[in-house]
Amino acid sequence: MRGIRITGWGIAVPDKVVTNDDLSLTLDTSDEWIVERTGIRERHIGGTTSGLAIEAAQEALRSAGRTAAEIDNLVLATTTPDGIVPGTAPSVQHGIGMHGGAFDLNAACSGFVYGLVTAAGLVAVGSGPLLLIGSETLSRITDMDDRKIAVIVADGAGAVVIEPVEGPGSLLSWNLNADGSLKHLLKCEHGGTLFMDGKEVFRRAVRVVVDSAERAMADAGLGPDDIDLMVPHQANLRIIQAACQRLSIPEERASIVIDRYGNTSSASIPLALHDAITSGRVHDGDNLLLTGFGGGMTWASAVLRWNG
Repeated sequence: MRGIRITGWGIAVPDKVVTNDDLSLTLDTSDEWIVERTGIRERHIGGTTSGLAIEAAQEALRSAGRTAAEIDNLVLATTTPDGIVPGTAPSVQHGIGMHGGAFDLNAACSGFVYGLVTAAGLVAVGSGPLLLIGSETLSRITDMDDRKIAVIVADGAGAVVIEPVEGPGSLLSWNLNADGSLKHLLKCEHGGTLFMDGKEVFRRAVRVVVDSAERAMADAGLGPDDIDLMVPHQANLRIIQAACQRLSIPEERASIVIDRYGNTSSASIPLALHDAITSGRVHDGDNLLLTGFGGGMTWASAVLRWNG
C-alpha cells in the first residue's frame, strides 16, 4: 500500500486589494452590509489562472525542497481556465519547467478535495511526487455590477506538493458526491457571467457539507472531538459557522480566511490550509477535516492526519 503526505505548500494572490469601501463607490452596498452577510472585508483581484498557479506552485516546491524536475504529475483544480482548449495545467507545467502529466479538474469549489483524492489515487498506482493546485480568477466571469456576486468573488491560488509514502499515509478517509439536478443554482454559461441563487445554495450547502463531513469522519473512525482543525471552503462566513455548529466543532477550531481573501472557489481550501500551517496552528499528528461544496452541485470532504 502506498499513501500520501503533503510536504510543501504555497499561495499566490494578485497585488490589487479591493476593500468593501472600494466596492461601495460603484455598488449600492457598504462595508457593514457585506461583512454582516458574508464575513468578507477585502479580496484580491487580477492576474491569470495559470500565472497565479505557477507562482503558488513555485512556492510550494521551495517549501518542499523539491524541483519541478522531480514532479511526476500536476493536477490543477479550477473553474476558470485561461481558455476552453487547451487545458490550463499544461501551461502551468511549462511555466514551472516540469515534465510529466498535467490536467485540469473542474469540480467547482470542491475541486481541491476532489484533486486531493485524485492525487492519492495516482500515487496508489505508482506516481511519484505530484503538485496539486487550486487556482481561480473568478473576477473574469463576474458581472461586477451584480451586487449579489461582485461582493463575494475573488482571485487567488494555493498549491501543495504531495509525495508517496509506504503504508496508509496521511489521507484517512474521503467522501465525494454531486447532484447534477441542482446545476441551475450556481452556474456560468460559455460567454456568460456567474449566477447564484444565494438563499437556496446556502440552505443546501450547509446540509451537504455536514453530511459529507460526518461520513468522512465516520470512515476515519473519528468524531468531532477528534478533529483538531477544520479547513472549510470559504464561501460565506455564516455557512462555515452553521456547519461548525451542526458538526459540534467549535468555530475556534476552523481555519477562516474569508475576511481577507473572499471566495476563491477551488483555491479557498489551500489558502486556508496555508494560513493555518504558516501561523503554527497545524502540528504533526493533528487530524484535519477538509470540506467544501460548489456548483454542480458538488461536495467533498477528506480527513488528513497531518505529518507534514
